[in-house]
Amino acid sequence: MATDLGELQSKLWETADQLRANSELKSSEYASPVLGLIFLRYADQRFEQATAEVGEGSKRRKIGSDDYKAIGALYLPEESRFERLLELPEGTDRGRAINKAMEAVEEHNQDLRGVLPKDYSRIPDDILGELLRLLQSLPEAIEGDGFGLIYEYFLGKFALAEGRGGGEFFTPTSIVRLIVEILEPFHGKIYDPACGSGGMFVQSAHFVERHRGKPSDELSIYGQERVADTVRLAKMNLAVHGLGGDIRQGNTYYEDLHDSFGQFDFVMANPPFNVNGVDKAKLEDDDRFPFGLPTADNANYLWIQTFYSALNGTGRAGFVMANSASDARGSELQIRRKLIEDRCVDVIVVVGTNMFYTVTLPVTLWFLDRGKRGTEREEKVLFVDARGIYNQIDRSHRDWTPEQIEFLANIVRLWRGKEAEFETESEELLTDVMPQGVYADVAGLCGRATLEGIEDENWSLNPGRYISVPAMDDGVDIEQALPPLRKRLSELTAEADQLSTLVNRSLETFA
Repeated sequence: MATDLGELQSKLWETADQLRANSELKSSEYASPVLGLIFLRYADQRFEQATAEVGEGSKRRKIGSDDYKAIGALYLPEESRFERLLELPEGTDRGRAINKAMEAVEEHNQDLRGVLPKDYSRIPDDILGELLRLLQSLPEAIEGDGFGLIYEYFLGKFALAEGRGGGEFFTPTSIVRLIVEILEPFHGKIYDPACGSGGMFVQSAHFVERHRGKPSDELSIYGQERVADTVRLAKMNLAVHGLGGDIRQGNTYYEDLHDSFGQFDFVMANPPFNVNGVDKAKLEDDDRFPFGLPTADNANYLWIQTFYSALNGTGRAGFVMANSASDARGSELQIRRKLIEDRCVDVIVVVGTNMFYTVTLPVTLWFLDRGKRGTEREEKVLFVDARGIYNQIDRSHRDWTPEQIEFLANIVRLWRGKEAEFETESEELLTDVMPQGVYADVAGLCGRATLEGIEDENWSLNPGRYISVPAMDDGVDIEQALPPLRKRLSELTAEADQLSTLVNRSLETFA
């Protein structure tokens, strides 16, 4: 009988969260050890499967960690086996035993050196015992990437519990999935210079699997992240999904640890918005900023150029950006103009409110394609307004359903002259707006703009300027009323982003 993964995830979280409440630990303190035990439970199950595959060896050749690594499994010494930890006698210091188990895993698997949590002594022994029993109760076999999906689910729940702090390491899965579906990373080198816990990489691997490929054969993963604890989360996240990658700790503003210029097929990221205080004097001779450094004390256009410059000649980028960047003035406008004139801006999607843990304001997804030159899209940009498309999770949070993600991605596929995909039964959604199965502008949803038209709008990338509004029969002259409304909307959006930045800075002083 197939496991109901959604029910299993919810039950696991409910039980684990009750244990957290009883342990008097904050979510931020509890997240790492719980994720570590989920990781170890997954590694133990995979080790069991791999042991049957590698065999027992012989007197002349003993089986070792390299044999397990060759088939995508971690080697677990006896002291790291999950069952052994579960059967520790009463009175044993479980925290110390689990710490030693994690150390032993790292010792036999060099890629995980310094990655796994070893702070279990802070959690009472009875709570650790309950956690071990909880995870041991998981079915022997969960279909597909079951443990990986449980790990992702817990990452998201911990991020939600932490609010703003959680958003620093976790981008909501539905946002990441849409970015990946539009980029279509079938094969190549992927780079995320603000990689958090590695969600972009994991969803790229899922994309390859859905298209009948093997991620380890098709994708090469490279990431950079400023916070050491988050780097460890990312490496664990890759490992629990059976993925490998080169994730390094560094401040992307000043350090380009992967020599990224022109190297990557795909770049995807959710960078921090509206960061000030970056020392631009250190960046004056940096090749990553070919269109110049912005004079404004705002790092948005540093990030945008970082993504652009990391792409090879046919590379694609997809990233989250503050709405204010679409209409920013001064030096930022001049950088945006050069980017548009380079003919690499492909798709702009505006996203509604409450889709992120860190900000309640709407944001924009930018997609660059350096391979669009010579195509029918070379002189055009597609704009999509997704603000009215969402699934309400609770009063304060929204996401997209798989059908909605596929629907939005299909609009872009048709725009690119490709066939739509209907694995999540989104065909009715698409047929309602594009019944002929070919791209067409739809009032209130999507519209194309030429470079000449964008120049007429002072190089704005605000979708509201290019998507026509649905017809209204109330006597209002839309053509006359719309321009001042657009101008006012741009002003209000800029003011809202500035206020959001001020509020966030004020909150940080109390953190």
